[in-house]
Amino acid sequence: MSVQDSLGVAVVGTGRMGADHVRRISEVISGAHVAAVVDLDTDRARAIAEGVEGCAAYGDTAEALAAPGVDAVLVASPGPAHEADVLAALAHDLPVLCEKPLTPDPAAALRLLEAEQRLGHRRVQVGFMRRYDREYVKLKALLDSGDLGRPLLLHHRHRNAEAPPGFTDAMAVNDSVAHETDVTRWLLGQEITAVTVLRPRPSAHAPEGLSDPQFVVFETDGGAVVDVEIFLSARYGYQVQAEAVCEDGTARIGDGHDMLVNAAGRWGGTVTPSYLERFEDAYDRQVQAWVDATRRGEVTGPGTWDGYAVAAVSEAGVRAQTEGVRTEVELVERPALHR
Repeated sequence: MSVQDSLGVAVVGTGRMGADHVRRISEVISGAHVAAVVDLDTDRARAIAEGVEGCAAYGDTAEALAAPGVDAVLVASPGPAHEADVLAALAHDLPVLCEKPLTPDPAAALRLLEAEQRLGHRRVQVGFMRRYDREYVKLKALLDSGDLGRPLLLHHRHRNAEAPPGFTDAMAVNDSVAHETDVTRWLLGQEITAVTVLRPRPSAHAPEGLSDPQFVVFETDGGAVVDVEIFLSARYGYQVQAEAVCEDGTARIGDGHDMLVNAAGRWGGTVTPSYLERFEDAYDRQVQAWVDATRRGEVTGPGTWDGYAVAAVSEAGVRAQTEGVRTEVELVERPALHR
């Protein structure tokens, strides 16, 4: 497919995630090319653009989105910049894939939801990539089939080798548990109505000032109870697992290994070092699905309502964390565009 026939994507933000998306669009998926990259660090943007044929570098999002050849926008800037970047895309009525979080707080997410409502059609997909992971897709299909009966409990484990520098308790909810928040809503087809956060004594490996691990409990409007173990300093690698406990059976994902070795009286395998390796295929499938849908003139996948709902749950989670009490989630009425 020639560049002229493919989707021209502007990638906003050229940090670790943005640079990985530039590579993904240029080398992995089909039907799209990187037409522009945007970053306040213009030297970094230019360095990225130089490695991509026909790609222009910009320091301003609005300028890039007005450039010829830009058909869609992938937002990978820091979370606090998402609102302005997505609003700029909506001003041009351009399709958007916005990395999570849609915004760090529900008020800003609600403004984006309302801006999209004024357009009268969906334009935004939020990058909750676990919905594209093969194991999560299988678990979703099984739960939807009803073969195991109604889901009663959902257990999540989310472990990192070490916490990023400067990571805070609030970030554990807003940036890490946010994935479990969305995938819980998606797997169960239910909204989260209340959050409780419990904190055992911190690991000796936890950075100073960070409560790690933490245990988060969700209640849903369908009567399910969900728990999330978030352990940011687990040391041994990056591991994500989920188990659904239903009326007629259970199902667990996240135990897969590339290879198991038996030797010298021991057996074992490998654990991925970070989320980029664990969910590489899911990121590829997500971006390919977005490109394919955009080329058909459609918007699929999680939208602004999902981004808003996750932000509202996260806000309640941080309040539960700081106040040590069960906290109810406050949601506005779901708009018709997202039902």
